[in-house]
Amino acid sequence: MHGEMCGCGAITVQPVRATAASPKCRAVIGLLSPAGSGSGRAAQEGKSVMPAIAEETVQLCPECGSEIRGDSRFTLWCTACDWNVDPGTPQPDLGRLERAGRVLARRHGEQLLAEMLSGSDGRPRRDASAVAATVLAGTVHSITVVLAVGGLWCVVAGWGGIGVAAGLVLVALAWVLAPRVGRLPGDRPVLLRADAPELFALVDEVAAAVGTRSVHAIAVDGSINAAVTTYGIRGRRLLVLGMPLWEVLTPEERVALLGHELAHYANGDIRNGLVVGTAVRSLTVWHRIVEPLAHPTGLEVIVNALYVLPRLLIGGLLILLIRLTSRAGMRAEYLADRLAARTASTPAAVGLMDRLLITQSLGVWLRTEANRAALRGPRSTRHATDRADELWARLTAYATSIPEHEYERQRRAGARRGHQVDATHPPTHLRRACLLAGQSETAAVTPKAHQSDLITAELAAARTEVARRLLRGAIDN
Repeated sequence: MHGEMCGCGAITVQPVRATAASPKCRAVIGLLSPAGSGSGRAAQEGKSVMPAIAEETVQLCPECGSEIRGDSRFTLWCTACDWNVDPGTPQPDLGRLERAGRVLARRHGEQLLAEMLSGSDGRPRRDASAVAATVLAGTVHSITVVLAVGGLWCVVAGWGGIGVAAGLVLVALAWVLAPRVGRLPGDRPVLLRADAPELFALVDEVAAAVGTRSVHAIAVDGSINAAVTTYGIRGRRLLVLGMPLWEVLTPEERVALLGHELAHYANGDIRNGLVVGTAVRSLTVWHRIVEPLAHPTGLEVIVNALYVLPRLLIGGLLILLIRLTSRAGMRAEYLADRLAARTASTPAAVGLMDRLLITQSLGVWLRTEANRAALRGPRSTRHATDRADELWARLTAYATSIPEHEYERQRRAGARRGHQVDATHPPTHLRRACLLAGQSETAAVTPKAHQSDLITAELAAARTEVARRLLRGAIDN
């Protein structure tokens, strides 16, 4: 729920060709300096980052004739009449479950925004839907138990070997469908308290401000995101930080990000609870098992036909569970935003919302850099740290160079089509509106300059490893 550098990295953007609707254009080269929040190492080492190059384009609006000024790297649109504000970028092909989740998120997001603005405290409520979701989740887990018990009974009964075979199949199926205890990820850097005392000190301070316990470990990956989860039988807490998002945030926005994520522990979000959360994961596994085989031939056609009814039943249960937990989940997101504002200040929380609007642009930029690195071929690992610093600095410079009119376009377009980071969050423009409509909060946790520098140093090895993976094309989704 970010970049840095050394050397002579520069972002060069080719100008966009004028279209038939662009009767006049003129270009003005502007130099945009990178944000200080993401270039700590380069600044400490006395190195400079080549600024991003922006090209201003001016044209007349074909609808109302107003003058349009914009950065040629981004969509040109008219602030007066909203011409081309949402040019219809192809949306990803979402599955039925994802579509259902997003529809519910928009509907409940709008309803809960109205409640929040009317003075509701927004606290999580154990309503009838939450109780029904818990009962349904318990039923899902009971099916797994029945499979396991039935399988063991068949094995003990024997029935001339047939029972043993059938029993082993049932036990194996129960094992596959059984809820899993989370583990510490082994495919990305993981930091414990001894590895990053200053980072954990900041997380501890934010957790205290939010009103919850802190985390036991922090994983760092290449996602443009952040999340919290648990691992181990004792339910230890894990914070996942996506380095690209972390790097482009200001220190205040980083505190807001931590406040939002840690607030989910304080909220008692039913979607992440032991009973409901594991039931959703189990149903998802079931749904994947009965997915139709691609390009079936012969016997596979029959198998696909047999899968139809179970797939419809499991999909229906998943949609029902999503429907029952959607409203509580949306409420938890609004409350997490509110706690983020109380922790880091309202402007910092709003700034975080704005950054969420450009995550797709950041992802495209990172994939472009990965493609360029692939074209250059293998390079020596002697200066891996320098190349990592360069990647982060270039990303920060790009994020900083995104003009305000592009953010405003994203806000207006998001209000039209309901932009949201995923099916579990309310539309971003509603979250932003809720923050702005409420009481303006001052920061309970204020980041310190020396602490930010120490945290950057503690993350150095993880930043280098994540950058190496990103340049190799291993961008996390």
